[in-house]
Amino acid sequence: MRIKQLYFFLLLSFMFCYSCSENVEPTFASTDGIPEENRFTKRVLDFNLNEPMELDELGDRGIIYIERQGIIKLYEYETEQIKILDTIAVQYKNEDGLLGLAVDPNFNDNQWIYLFYSPDIDEAIQHVSRFTLNNDKLSDEKVILKIPLIRKCCHSGGSLEFGKDGLLYIGVGDNTNPFESSGYAPIDERKDRQLYDAQKSAANTNDLRGKILRIKPKPDGTYDIPEGNLFPEGTKDCRPEIFVMGCRNPFRFSIDSRTNYVYWGDVGPDAGVTDSLRGPAGMGEFNQAKQAGFYGWPYSRGNNQMYHDYDFANSKPGNSFDPNNIINDSPNNTGIKQLPPIQASMVWYSYAKTDDFPWVEEGGVNPMSGPIYHAEDYTTDENSFPSYFENKWFVYEWMRDWIYVVQLDDQQAYVKAERFMPSTEFSHPMDMLFAKDGKLYILEYGQKWNSRNLDARLSIIDYNPGNRPPIAKLSADKEVGAAPLSVNFSGANSYDHDKDNLQYAWIVEGKEVKTKTPDLLHVFETPGIYDVELKVSDAKGDMTSTNQKILVGNEPPKINIKLSDANTIYWANKKLDYNIIVDDLEDGNSGDKTIDPSKVKITFNYIPEGEDMILASIGHQQNAIPKGLELIKNADCEACHAEQKKVAGPSYQDIATRYSIEDKQKIIHSIIKGSQGKWGEAMMSPHPQLEIEEVAEMVNYILSLDPDKQVKENLLPISGSLTFDKHLEGQATGKYVLMASYLDKGNPNVEESNLSVIEKLVFVPPRIELEDAIDMHKKLSTWEVGDKTVVGSIKHGREIKVATISFDKLSSLSIGATYNKDYLYHGTVEVRKGKKEGVLLGSKRIEHYDKDKRTANSFEIRIEPTSGVDTLFLVFTNPQNEDQFTMNGDWVQLNYSK
Repeated sequence: MRIKQLYFFLLLSFMFCYSCSENVEPTFASTDGIPEENRFTKRVLDFNLNEPMELDELGDRGIIYIERQGIIKLYEYETEQIKILDTIAVQYKNEDGLLGLAVDPNFNDNQWIYLFYSPDIDEAIQHVSRFTLNNDKLSDEKVILKIPLIRKCCHSGGSLEFGKDGLLYIGVGDNTNPFESSGYAPIDERKDRQLYDAQKSAANTNDLRGKILRIKPKPDGTYDIPEGNLFPEGTKDCRPEIFVMGCRNPFRFSIDSRTNYVYWGDVGPDAGVTDSLRGPAGMGEFNQAKQAGFYGWPYSRGNNQMYHDYDFANSKPGNSFDPNNIINDSPNNTGIKQLPPIQASMVWYSYAKTDDFPWVEEGGVNPMSGPIYHAEDYTTDENSFPSYFENKWFVYEWMRDWIYVVQLDDQQAYVKAERFMPSTEFSHPMDMLFAKDGKLYILEYGQKWNSRNLDARLSIIDYNPGNRPPIAKLSADKEVGAAPLSVNFSGANSYDHDKDNLQYAWIVEGKEVKTKTPDLLHVFETPGIYDVELKVSDAKGDMTSTNQKILVGNEPPKINIKLSDANTIYWANKKLDYNIIVDDLEDGNSGDKTIDPSKVKITFNYIPEGEDMILASIGHQQNAIPKGLELIKNADCEACHAEQKKVAGPSYQDIATRYSIEDKQKIIHSIIKGSQGKWGEAMMSPHPQLEIEEVAEMVNYILSLDPDKQVKENLLPISGSLTFDKHLEGQATGKYVLMASYLDKGNPNVEESNLSVIEKLVFVPPRIELEDAIDMHKKLSTWEVGDKTVVGSIKHGREIKVATISFDKLSSLSIGATYNKDYLYHGTVEVRKGKKEGVLLGSKRIEHYDKDKRTANSFEIRIEPTSGVDTLFLVFTNPQNEDQFTMNGDWVQLNYSK
């Protein structure tokens, strides 16, 4: 709970590195294994997207991509800028909107693009339309295909792809509500239940939903049916556009440019376990179609694991379906009854680990298909992907945030899969392609569903085949102190990806010192501010450097906050005595008044849930450097901006006056992407190298410069009493922050040598949301249930490290939990102190089942008396059935006896 921030001379510190030569050798990594991750670089081109859906390459211009609410955007190769091309009106509800995009193979000649979207009209229908992109605006719409649907729920699909042969493939979801069949086959044949019966769509030969369609667009806006589709033209009660049927939600697919085989990911249903009377656990599939076929939904999943027929009217299971003799006798079927034999999937998996494909791990099930890589498809081989990737298939998981590369044999059968860039964050990857330059472009949706996410972005993956410059890392055991100051410098953490031997050179007090080892001891005799530089060179002559500022002549002050009670959990009207002691080598001590107590700034604020914690620090800016200002000074911002006066760009004060906190995302975007015309003719440079979180801190600081946007504060005496009475009784979700800061007098002989220190204590409410826990078992996950965020995948042997708390007078815990319907939850919740194997303080056995509805409740666990400040753990056990879920955890309430 205690966070110490020592902001001493960071006003003066900076760190940078550079490469002084570019010596790229045209060599390739070994094809025996996947190339090292450090040969790939992920760069963000656009971010804070509003539900990005699909991307394509727009001729020679750049990458075109769409957002679900109707926006069409372009990343231009030449300018490296983002441009909004146009917006179309869409029905934006459920999973509808602007869903799919494909660029005509002859775009450079005809300027045609194709969109799959939900028109903003009363009729429940999807359109596949061709538009002319004229002067970067859409015109001349030709509605090629209309797909009727039930506009209530779910699985819209919408992906569009052109094959090498000029055929247009269209992915359409089954438009079926999955939530009233317990996660098994939605085949409800009762009257007026068409929405709950996938036999009306995915298994209906006379319906376009739950399919991958294949057509040949014609110049007049109509289309022909190519040979080889599942049903020849003229076949009674069969749509000739169907290439693949029996899909649940074929959300992303791809066509191999060499073989013309179709690959797709089919998103799986929700059943957590196999039921011998209903069917298999919910499975996602990675599929391959060498020719047209039927892939089973809603009668099977995976490698033909069959569902049972089920009488929803009487809740009575029937016989298992036969994969070679599927009869669709649903009253909602308008096609033929006898369906083709079911084809098996290439890769299948469920929520838990599978022995068949252990590499998929466990978690949510949202498989998607990326491209099959062929170097011959790309116009340049400079920095394109190496030969290892030739003929390999990229697959990715929207929920599990991974990308794998699948190796196929000469018959295009599965061999194995290897993880691609395992240490790199991919935030719900949504679509990907290799452009003509051989580089991989990726759309990421971001972590929150139905939201505009900061981590929703367009990124590019570059490959570096040649020599990689070394990485210079400098550390010092002291950065500030009284003279004489002895400092041990080390470059031992410097490294070279190519394993070259490194040479080290130091520049200290204007002199260069070369060392055989990465270490240097230096004594600074005279007060001052010194810039120490480390240069690291590899065997190829490439060099990088990094710098470190050292302040000599002033020892940093120290602050100690003493409390009458160490328990940092608060409750209504709790009272607490405090005493602040400041000690400084040069200035003295606040206790004996050699430091004036009035120079110690003390505040006590209540920060409601959702408020930025930095707001609690605004009033202390005169005594300490806020993180945002520190980041500004370590970047290149001061070349164009100053706090109070205009330089090349506006002053920070002017920015703070013009904009409000509601404009925060807009400002972040302008800083990262660059802007022009907002403050006259000057162009503000982009900063793609900055992390979004860093820019957010910068913007927080800038906006705080407007006094009207600052948090008002009342200063407290150096000792006194605190009362926790600013939160609403029974609604304590925010934090109280006690903060003390002091700016020392500095060394009079060293300019700007004042050092500042902040000490703060954070008091948390007795109710802790489990998603905010300190740590949790790596196999636990979080997701949204209504308006709640819960922790799930709770099974035997998993634990949650909840918080550091005081156990003094802790009498019980109340725990909030949720449970899905039609599943038996079972297990034990243990409360332990200090570590997951620590002292057992109490436990509760969970048994819960509700066939008809999702439920939520809370339960209490009595705690054995103990004391002291330590870590609270929840440990879950069920040795009788290690795969059974115990509950979904929502919150923990700490109950203290007064």
